[in-house]
Amino acid sequence: MVEHTVAATNAIVTLDVPIPQVIWGWMITLNMWAKSIGTGVIFVGAYLLARYKDQVGESVKIWMPIISFIFLNIFLLFTLLDLHQPLRMWHIFAHPHWTSAITVGAWMATLFTAVIFVMTLIALRKIAIKYQDKLPRMCRKLIELKFLNDELYDKLLKVAVILAIPVTMYTATIMGEATARELWQTPAELIQMMLAALLTGSAVFLIIGGGWSYEVKRDLAIILGASAFLSFVIYMGEYYFGHMKAEEVAAIIAYVKEHGPYHIMFWAGQWIAFIIPMALVYFSLKSRSSSLLYLAGILAIVGLYITKHVWLIIPQLLPLS
Repeated sequence: MVEHTVAATNAIVTLDVPIPQVIWGWMITLNMWAKSIGTGVIFVGAYLLARYKDQVGESVKIWMPIISFIFLNIFLLFTLLDLHQPLRMWHIFAHPHWTSAITVGAWMATLFTAVIFVMTLIALRKIAIKYQDKLPRMCRKLIELKFLNDELYDKLLKVAVILAIPVTMYTATIMGEATARELWQTPAELIQMMLAALLTGSAVFLIIGGGWSYEVKRDLAIILGASAFLSFVIYMGEYYFGHMKAEEVAAIIAYVKEHGPYHIMFWAGQWIAFIIPMALVYFSLKSRSSSLLYLAGILAIVGLYITKHVWLIIPQLLPLS
């Protein structure tokens, strides 16, 4: 609410009062979800190249940067759209304040996306070489850029893996800075962000790697299952023991407890993202069959969006006064 205005400067003095509405909505959920995929495929893809390069090297080298670049741009687009003054975003780069997690995250995300962009060009050049007879003349010019080679790709991949760590986790720091939102504790959210990246990264490769060997799929299944299990344990820890932390957390968790307005959505997310994929991974490994892993990957990606959305919304429903 406006307290008073200063006529000489047209400055408006406001009182610090609660905003009675959800500020971070579906755009931020999509932001975090897309970022998890964009960084997760880099983590898991780098692992596959290190361990199974002879088996899946070319396929991973092509799809990893392309998928990452697409989802990173979704992440950046909806980050920009969610800003109250999106046309002023250039201030972050022209007048940076390095004590701000938003500034540091924006620089890291931009640099990371630039690295992935070059890696994507290298991947597209590989495709252009393979299908050069079927491509238009303009596209064939990409083949002439000989500096876009595997040697540069391997160097950039190391940089990408390092940058992916702060990029996938910095949102947790921003959430942890929110006033009177005890549910968003930075240490726990940092772990959840990394687990979300590993969950979606392994899920993506399980979906696109249908023709890979059982050993490759086994490793991806273990990464997915372990990430789902650890994420589920953290959520259950907050669900059953969060009330011991603070009265505010107890009031927030009430929204997903029995008869709470988000009870069904919360448990739908837990089942779809974690419980069912864990069961599918278990039965797949026990029977040495990979047919169930495709479904596990799809469910993990879809369920993670639901889970993230509930966890983002419910703290904002609690009045601050």
